[in-house]
Amino acid sequence: MVAMQSKQWTIEISITEDDEDAVTTATATLFASGARRHESVAYARRNPTDRPVPGIGDELAAGRALSDLAAKLIEDGAEDVAQLAGSIRAR
Repeated sequence: MVAMQSKQWTIEISITEDDEDAVTTATATLFASGARRHESVAYARRNPTDRPVPGIGDELAAGRALSDLAAKLIEDGAEDVAQLAGSIRAR
């Protein structure tokens, strides 16, 4: 039986809002093996005619930042697979 290796990655999300609660900014940072690996920044903008509900902007901005972070990880994996496939073909 093969022993499984366990790893832990941490994502930190920082959220800020402008003074008018019109723009929410979320920064999602991925830490892998204790080192910063990726950072994604995303925004949510409130329609000026809507009443301010900061929680909605938080959710939208954080979700968008996490989505961008996920896309970066998928791109990393695809590039690694392509490089590995290229090195196997070169043999």
